[in-house]
Amino acid sequence: MIAAQEEAVRQFTDKIAALEAGPRRVGRLVAHEGGMLEVTGFDYPIGYGGSVRAADGRRIRAEIAGFRGSRAMMVPLESDAALRSGARVEPDAQANMAVVGDALLGRIIGPMGEPLDGMGPIIAHDRWPLAGKRENVLNRGRVTKTIDLGVRAINALLTAGHGQRIAVAAGSGVGKSVLIGQIIGFAEADVIVVGLIGERGREVSDFVETKMSGPMKSRTVTVAVPADHSPILRLRAAFRATAIAEYFRKQGKKVLLIIDSLTRVAHAQREIGLALGEPPTMKGYPPSALALIPKLVERAGNDKESGGSITALYTVLADGDDLDDPVVDGARAIVDGHIILSRSMAEQGIFPAIDIGKSLSRVATDIISDEHRRAMANFRRIWSAYEENRDLLLMGAYREGSDANIDEAVARRPDLLAFIRQGPHDRIDLDESVAELLQSFGA
Repeated sequence: MIAAQEEAVRQFTDKIAALEAGPRRVGRLVAHEGGMLEVTGFDYPIGYGGSVRAADGRRIRAEIAGFRGSRAMMVPLESDAALRSGARVEPDAQANMAVVGDALLGRIIGPMGEPLDGMGPIIAHDRWPLAGKRENVLNRGRVTKTIDLGVRAINALLTAGHGQRIAVAAGSGVGKSVLIGQIIGFAEADVIVVGLIGERGREVSDFVETKMSGPMKSRTVTVAVPADHSPILRLRAAFRATAIAEYFRKQGKKVLLIIDSLTRVAHAQREIGLALGEPPTMKGYPPSALALIPKLVERAGNDKESGGSITALYTVLADGDDLDDPVVDGARAIVDGHIILSRSMAEQGIFPAIDIGKSLSRVATDIISDEHRRAMANFRRIWSAYEENRDLLLMGAYREGSDANIDEAVARRPDLLAFIRQGPHDRIDLDESVAELLQSFGA
């Protein structure tokens, strides 16, 4: 009861603090078409929030997404509101700030920061801009220290570091969610921030019940928004999760940020961009949808000043297993490494279904030993020899003894797959992963 009263007082003081000393510019709704609100007299910048008075007296939040002449084009955060022409639109200065603090740990919140877990209000007093704080690029440190993600194939063959940005690309139904769940449960991190963007409601419930359990729950923050919510809410959830991660990084924490999925964030921006009249380009994506990817990804990384870091994993859905999809290609170009999941491996029951030949960690060679590097190269050599000659082998056109590399690849194929395989509840730490690689594939 006391906590609820404190939260009500905080919200009231926030509203008072947001009031400007002089007259406020109040707009009027003049058109509502295609999910966009046209507001006149609302002279504020893009991204600024506002509230529209609905016919039933409710205040409907909205955000400026662009302009058409002198009119502001706003996206409502609720799609079922009864709005009428001439409705009053008031500015909301606090709409662009995320509530942050230790009180978020162990909690599940929505895109506007509202608690979803039924555990009462969140009493936190710090604020962080949803769009982040622009800093000197030289304040971003290099990736120099390894991070233990608890998955043998990643630890040994795609070694990641604190502050690295990684894309996990896969089609539907190849074990992407299971792999992300393993990393959440096994990763070496002070704080884990998970953004579930545009997921099915059932998957959100499943994540909460199966992944948000055990000792890691007390250091995890989850921001969830189902697929049936408005595109601006899906965008806000991604920005809120990133803002929370930035706050904890500023406190010197080692943060693991997981956005599932980056594709649905791009889809949300595509809906908004097309509604604003942007021209569609590759696969119907307007320029703003593809420009959003680096804007979001570049906020992760190391912070020299605080010593904290954000190690980020962004899942990317490859529609039809097309790895040349604009979102997949755009994400792969900006991140520091990518993990490609193979449908053929998943169909063979090999999990995690990581295609080592197509996957890469761009920082691995800078953070591992020479001995580890040689063993990794040897594994990749044997793996590639088999994959490049797979069709020849399946047709029976290869004669044993014709090529020593192919003979070795065929003989050691079971060893390669056994190294990749790992049970969903089995944690294999970094040192053990490297030791097994050196023992089996060391030069």
